[in-house]
Amino acid sequence: MSINKIRNIAIIAHVDHGKTTLVDQILNTATTDLKINENVSRVMDSNDLEKERGITIFSKNCSINYDGYTINIVDTPGHSDFGGEVERILNMVDGVLILVDAVDGPMPQTRFVTEKALKRGFTPIVVVNKCDRPEARPNWVVDQTFDLFYKLGASEKQLDFKVFFSSAIKGWCSVLPTLEKKEDFKLLIDQIILNIPSPKFVEKDDFILQVSSIDYSNFLGRLVIGKVISGQIKENQEVLLFNEDTKIEGKHKVTQIQKFYGLDKIKSNLATSGEIVILAGLDKATIGTTIGDINLIKGSTKIAIDPPTMTMEFYVNDSPLSGKDGKFVTSRQIFERLSKELLTDVSIRIETSEEKDFFIVYGRGELHFSILVERMRREGFELSIGKPRALTKIINGETFEPIEILTTEIQEDYQGVIIEEIGYRKGELLEITNSHANRVTLVFKIPTRGMIGFQSLFATLTKGTGIFSNVFHDYEKSKGEIKIRKSGFLVSNENGKAVAYAIWKLQDRGRFFISPGDDVYEGMIIGLNNKDNELNVNPIKTKQLTNVRASGKDDSILLTPPIQITLEKAIEQIGNDDLIEITPKVIRLRKKTLLQNMRKRAS
Repeated sequence: MSINKIRNIAIIAHVDHGKTTLVDQILNTATTDLKINENVSRVMDSNDLEKERGITIFSKNCSINYDGYTINIVDTPGHSDFGGEVERILNMVDGVLILVDAVDGPMPQTRFVTEKALKRGFTPIVVVNKCDRPEARPNWVVDQTFDLFYKLGASEKQLDFKVFFSSAIKGWCSVLPTLEKKEDFKLLIDQIILNIPSPKFVEKDDFILQVSSIDYSNFLGRLVIGKVISGQIKENQEVLLFNEDTKIEGKHKVTQIQKFYGLDKIKSNLATSGEIVILAGLDKATIGTTIGDINLIKGSTKIAIDPPTMTMEFYVNDSPLSGKDGKFVTSRQIFERLSKELLTDVSIRIETSEEKDFFIVYGRGELHFSILVERMRREGFELSIGKPRALTKIINGETFEPIEILTTEIQEDYQGVIIEEIGYRKGELLEITNSHANRVTLVFKIPTRGMIGFQSLFATLTKGTGIFSNVFHDYEKSKGEIKIRKSGFLVSNENGKAVAYAIWKLQDRGRFFISPGDDVYEGMIIGLNNKDNELNVNPIKTKQLTNVRASGKDDSILLTPPIQITLEKAIEQIGNDDLIEITPKVIRLRKKTLLQNMRKRAS
């Protein structure tokens, strides 16, 4: 195919603005022979976690053939915790489509990716989605998008962007904000062809490709994905691999070439400049590796990725209940799994410790870690994790910590409690503006560690009506101690099975995480104390029996339902001396030091 008939485009949007639904409509409109099930929505969100949470975590490629053109589409994550995915994906495309909600307008995470796209010189196409909502305000959203582009230093050409108005879920698109002329998504596809440039043709005979993504096949092994920068590649051709100036020893053979067709991959014997392709047989290639002809002297510049801002400790599970649920429990298995994650997630780093069975993982945020741990749990791993910590820097003898910009949109009635809570977490109010329908937008500057556990609390304080997003801002001087946890723990001082009578007798002390019959052990956190201290209790104590018959009926035992522990809630609750025990079936909280007398001695 001629390079002039190829379009490579990434779709940028904030979480829940309808990005994946828009891709569904483009696929169904342009390519009729893909046999996409019309009853299945969000076909690009193929991962179970993505379907459950309704967010895109991993970038994915698809391709459509339309009127003689091939359009390669990359669906990118909308959350800044997965910014590593976004940054390297922009390396593969020649233009972007920015999707904004017709009510919310451009959100901070949209800004995060848009800034990187504008710096690359892309002139975006803007789609205002969800225009079918009664409270939609498309003209205001377009003005806000223009202001955002201007603040980000967009050129005059970039400020003259094309705008479309749509409802992806209902399948229509329009060029008018009044929505008087509704058409199908062929309108948008035609504009992509007209406004997104074809890949640049580099007048070189040498084949060059920089790896932007990694995939796996049980039959072919490691698969590398990237855009052919120049030249062409044939099946069984020998190539050289470079990590910038460093050559990876030996010649390497491309055993198979694949291209995207719809949601599938099809085999090809040739790939040329401008195409996004998948190459097999290059087991030593990683993200950022340059693949080139045997005449190539050095590789391309490394793909720039923002550094990690948080760390989390991963431990081998050494509790008395370890090994009952998981298939993979040893330090070697956990390290191999974390090392495998490095191949596909460039924003993660791993550091081994001098202590046995202990690893330090660097990442981009609380959600980033929780998704990784949840995936490992579902794969059959058993492990323990510590509290996430902000990654600080020492500059001129002073401690600097990562700061985030937090944007919240809430009802006016809740702004007092939100400002108070964020102030408690060392946040600083930067801006307050009236939004719509008695709602206000509050913008804060807050330490990254102050965001730990904020999500569930924010939902509680706003009764589920508020929305927020946060992006990394900069490093600033440490704001001092933040004590997020306001209640203490109930800690078991015995091993055995929890008894209803014991839980009933202890109910006035706090709320429990356990039910009668659950396994407990010494040092396991079994509930929240009503006070802010740690209380050791006996959850297996039974009622004392005598040979004297009771004159009346025994007191009936009425138990309060236990608190359901999720991974995010557990991360929110634990302190620096606590761990979360993760198994494929159960999430438990525990002390790092299990024995009560050892904890007393240490304190």
